[in-house]
Amino acid sequence: MKCNANTKITGCKLILVPYEKEHVLRYHEWMKSEELQTLTASEPLNLEEEYQMQQSWREDDNKCTFIVLDKEKYEENGNNEIDGMVGDVNLFLNDEDNPSTAEIEIMIAEPAARGKGLGKEAVYCMMRYGIEELKLTHITAKIGYSNKPSIKMFMNIGFQEISRSDVFEEITFKLNLTEDRKERIKACSAPYRIDRYR
Repeated sequence: MKCNANTKITGCKLILVPYEKEHVLRYHEWMKSEELQTLTASEPLNLEEEYQMQQSWREDDNKCTFIVLDKEKYEENGNNEIDGMVGDVNLFLNDEDNPSTAEIEIMIAEPAARGKGLGKEAVYCMMRYGIEELKLTHITAKIGYSNKPSIKMFMNIGFQEISRSDVFEEITFKLNLTEDRKERIKACSAPYRIDRYR
């Protein structure tokens, strides 16, 4: 998404940066994992296709993608983004009838980074970005039946199940961004800072 191309978000345990060309090789290595392909309902791409995907997502006004950096690893390695990469988080504005609704996706690809709260913080930071910068009023999430950790996390955040698809074996959850909910998201994403990226 062009609007986040120069945006860097710093939280407590993480930093979110735009998905750039230099991130593609590491991302491509992640997506060779059959487990991640299943959890994200993704098809494997070759490296050239992955570069094309990165470029098309960057230009697409309906896809807002950030790479999740583990702040501690990033800083330990001299602010090296590749060494700090642990996953990605996305907002898809794919409801033409309601531009204030987006679908959120989170992937913590590095096994060693899971269970540390990075996924939850990334979701809170991305929702706050969606509220403050994209003026969202509703957020949905589609999660596979087998992805129990994500189902539990989204329900703990306050998302409610609205439908199930046995064909795609996924549950659709929704969060209405009421004023109370916005205040909670703001509190749960602190500290939160937006800076210019590069």
